Amino acid sequence: MSDGSITAAGQLADAPASSPHVDAGDAGYSKDLKSRHINMIAIGGAIGTGLFLGAGGRLADAGPSLAIAYAVCGVFAFFVVRALGELILYRPSSGAFVSYAREFMGEKGAFAAGWLYFLNWSTTAVADITAAATYAHFWSMFSDVPQWILALIALAVVLTANLISVKYFGEMEFWFAIIKVAALVAFMLIGIFLVVTQHQVDGHTPGLSTVSDTGVFPTGALPMLLVIQGVVFAYASVELCGVAAGETEHPEKIMPRAINSIMWRVGLFYVGSVVLLALLLPYTAYSGDQSPFVTVMDKIGVPGAAGVMNLVVLTAALSSLNSGLYSTGRILRSMALSGSAPRFTGLMNKGQVPYGGILLTAGFGVLGVGLNYVVPGQAFEIVLNFASIGILGTWGMIMLCSLVFWHRSQSGRVTRPAYRLPWAPYTQIVTLAFLVGVAFLMWWGGGVGRTTVTLLPLIAAALVGGWFLVRGRVREMARAQQDA
Repeated sequence: MSDGSITAAGQLADAPASSPHVDAGDAGYSKDLKSRHINMIAIGGAIGTGLFLGAGGRLADAGPSLAIAYAVCGVFAFFVVRALGELILYRPSSGAFVSYAREFMGEKGAFAAGWLYFLNWSTTAVADITAAATYAHFWSMFSDVPQWILALIALAVVLTANLISVKYFGEMEFWFAIIKVAALVAFMLIGIFLVVTQHQVDGHTPGLSTVSDTGVFPTGALPMLLVIQGVVFAYASVELCGVAAGETEHPEKIMPRAINSIMWRVGLFYVGSVVLLALLLPYTAYSGDQSPFVTVMDKIGVPGAAGVMNLVVLTAALSSLNSGLYSTGRILRSMALSGSAPRFTGLMNKGQVPYGGILLTAGFGVLGVGLNYVVPGQAFEIVLNFASIGILGTWGMIMLCSLVFWHRSQSGRVTRPAYRLPWAPYTQIVTLAFLVGVAFLMWWGGGVGRTTVTLLPLIAAALVGGWFLVRGRVREMARAQQDA
């Protein structure tokens, strides 16, 4: 019997005794992720290149009102992860929202949720290795190395760590998150000092006058609405801690603390950082070509600031790649054992790692290496718009699952845990409306966003066609599990 084979008895033995649903994909994992890993995975998932790099261009477009956009999107990101947290406490699963979609929306729902998530992370993996290679070129020792070689090295290093064991993944993500948080804390301390002491920054006195001189909406409210689409994508991967719940021993204790901490961390690091940036320099001093944190450090003459921040954004890109390989491996295994993903993605190695799914995602990364060879200057933009569709789809499926779960609880078919999404079902409905609104803003803003939205019918057609290809195997495996 192969490492990926699981008997019906094994499934039942590993399933939570109180759960009415048994997911074959939950069996066979180690429980090596500790509380510190989950906490840093939660915060690391909420802090990425969307803040370190993306905030500069958005500040230039929307001015200080960007802080409002981050605050609003942060609230909805918290609703999404809190809804997922309630489902986790109901039944922890490494299949996460795919497993819940299977229980509450059937195999069609699980198929759509899983492949939308794979679309997100497989394309994000290409963007991540492209970003990592671009950042590495900042240092002279790498400037002559072709971009595709650097992209391949980044993929190989992170892939190797993921394939060994979940403990290696947890440790790598823990330290990646530490670097990101330390960089933000250092910046905020410096920024607060400059504001309090009224220290000149590039001939400008920081403080409330920086905002009052231009107003919160210097270019009007419309630019703030248009940048919301980009801000949402900066929060992508906050749902990662839900996937990790299946590989920790006491999710009922660890997950509520980790998820609740996301709210204040988002408020502190995202909104707080943007507010400080707006207070330190006029919004016109920032641009999309440079990290806003590097802009500030350069203006106050901090030596080596650009190099340090470049290391941080490189870390953020590798952290994102690390998370994508980890999560898609678990999601694809859950799908494979129900018949809706290729069989090899359900295989596990001796380290209890679902290597089949990880290798499939890495395979798309290899295609990204080729993209970096052919069009190194355009590789990032080509894949990023596809990832955005997967993010909206993933968050939407989580809220739909949460809504169905709430409805079933009202009829007594399931019991909600003590840890709940507040104000249900209104929270789910408002969040779903918000996600639809983001898609509309993408289309309304034109450019790459409009191209992304126009691709939705093609992606929907691909999902429908894919379901017809696998539905026979899905039904066959479902009957086999029932007979067992």
